[in-house]
Amino acid sequence: MLNIAVIGLGDISKIHLPVIQENQNVTLVAVCDIDETLRDTVPGVKFYTDYHEMLTKEKLDCVHICLPHDQHYPATKACVENGVHVFQEKPLARSAEEGMFIVDLEEQHPDIKICVSFQNRLNESFEKMQEMIESGEYGKVTGLKGLVTWYRAKEYYDAKPWRGIMRQAGGGVMINQAIHTLDQMQLIGGEVDTIRGSIDNLVDYGYEVEDTATANIQFKNGATGLFFATVTNASNSSVEFQVILEKGKLTIKDSVLTKTNEEGKKEKVIEDAKLPGAKFYYGASHSKLINHFYTCIEEDSQDYIHARDAQTSMEMISAIRRSSEIKQPIKMEVYK
Repeated sequence: MLNIAVIGLGDISKIHLPVIQENQNVTLVAVCDIDETLRDTVPGVKFYTDYHEMLTKEKLDCVHICLPHDQHYPATKACVENGVHVFQEKPLARSAEEGMFIVDLEEQHPDIKICVSFQNRLNESFEKMQEMIESGEYGKVTGLKGLVTWYRAKEYYDAKPWRGIMRQAGGGVMINQAIHTLDQMQLIGGEVDTIRGSIDNLVDYGYEVEDTATANIQFKNGATGLFFATVTNASNSSVEFQVILEKGKLTIKDSVLTKTNEEGKKEKVIEDAKLPGAKFYYGASHSKLINHFYTCIEEDSQDYIHARDAQTSMEMISAIRRSSEIKQPIKMEVYK
């Protein structure tokens, strides 16, 4: 039986907590948040306002970190140095440079596991897409397209101002909403050669972070990628992820994977499980990843999403931002 705690009781914790509570092989023993008004959020569970105190007083096996981005590194560091495994919400950190601190932390403490929540890797549609590509039946990947067109009102940032402040969030749509798509693009496309990016604000909310980003991605295997993300759409539309191959196309849209052959015939392959409620567009694979990570802890397996795996998307975001500043392509070697 694993003893679990959660640090941070904001929006994303509402996805984590039910998964923890429904797992019969773990016990939620403590939660932590600096906001005293959240004390009764989880009845019957110890509440702390200082995670250092919680780590000292509780015997924990794994802590879920559901904090603002600037708190990911210090909280993860505290857990790891106390011998506690970490399930960390994305992003890895607020910058590629800070992400490397966590990668180094992981390497320095090989007995402690850090899993980063890129749960969309476990969506049924994406797993099947990878399987079909790896079969070689459709030839090599020649192009990728990742589109994220969501909506965030000014109230979204006003309610939690850290989301709009660079030194706390590390960015806007790229790091907060579309990082999953960048992660999937590099998993399918392989090692990135260059990125030419552009970021902007299409609405004037008075915050520092970008609301729109686009990039042309050149992969070392010769494939090209188009990435576009915005939170200025009229609503939260489905993410569209498409892979163009020598002998057809594979597309994930509205949580459905379809294949299109060389003659243009389109066929449904598989549909994802959906998360109930208004956050359906998050996908339903948090539970799969969380429960899988618990198994990895119990069986001492390395089959989870490591900090080093999550670092690539941080480097892509940094390259897009830098490219936008200098209006030139960025060679990804500069981040290695």
